[in-house]
Amino acid sequence: MTRLDLARIRAARRMIDPAFLDTPLYRCEGLETDLGCAVSIKLETANPVRSFKARGTEVVTSLLAGNHSPAVVCASAGNLGQALAWSGRGRGLDVTVVASRLAPAVKLDRIRALDARLELVDGDIEAARERAAAIARQDGIRLVEDSLDLETCEGAGTIGLELVDTVSSFDAVLIALGGGAMATGVGQVLKACAPEVEVICVQPLGAPAMTRSWHQRRVVTTDSIDTIADGVAGRRPIPAVLDDLLVVADDAVLVKEASIIAGMRILLDRAGLVVEPSAALGVAAILEDRDRFAGRHVVTIVCGSNVDMDAYHRWVGVTPDHRP
Repeated sequence: MTRLDLARIRAARRMIDPAFLDTPLYRCEGLETDLGCAVSIKLETANPVRSFKARGTEVVTSLLAGNHSPAVVCASAGNLGQALAWSGRGRGLDVTVVASRLAPAVKLDRIRALDARLELVDGDIEAARERAAAIARQDGIRLVEDSLDLETCEGAGTIGLELVDTVSSFDAVLIALGGGAMATGVGQVLKACAPEVEVICVQPLGAPAMTRSWHQRRVVTTDSIDTIADGVAGRRPIPAVLDDLLVVADDAVLVKEASIIAGMRILLDRAGLVVEPSAALGVAAILEDRDRFAGRHVVTIVCGSNVDMDAYHRWVGVTPDHRP
């Protein structure tokens, strides 16, 4: 058993703005020569905030607005903050986002542009979480905790509903693993509706806490992170989320930074997609273990495209004269 509920995931669809639902899902033949398997892309960047996170924040803010709550706060590496700002603005909520000063500037600028109050802290996402919790206590407002709050997981789980309703058959789904909201939400749906599909979580080698925790079946923390995939770079897994992940995930793997960059380059060259590093984790996993996926039909969830373009060009080797 997990904390998640399939009926609530189905109900969540009714709370989410249609702009975030039924995102493109298609077989991408251009990837198949490089990867050696059939690959379908679930494109969670084709929405107003360029990531899957709004599926969860739409549920959170819909319930808060129904309860006449005036304000909400979260900690974010960037994407959750944008999503909460977008969803809260549409429902008349005052939104505060706490982020690290080290977060990509493009993500911070978009949070500000969506009328949220942005507070920056020294340190990483864990420091931002501590500050957001302090603000919630001080002001008596709702703290949105990504992955711990079921709304964030079950909102993300609507991606799973769209997978099983759209793809006639597939063998595995590759899911970027950070805090665990998307992995547990999608995994819950697949285990209920398509149990034959292998649910594989992918995390950077430089931010391995949740993957190590999954393999050891206990919370394992790390002292630091070292990855370009800022969207999944946590150090302290949440015990309740790990418990859910142990039920719904079939495997959790770590990939190298070079493979993440190669995945971003392949998605640009073969699929015409500019993505942030976290969104290339699924492709990176295939690149590192081609034999495992050979001859199979794999779905990879392209989960975000909020990327600093100067950094992107450095990573993928695109020169200023040849930018996409």
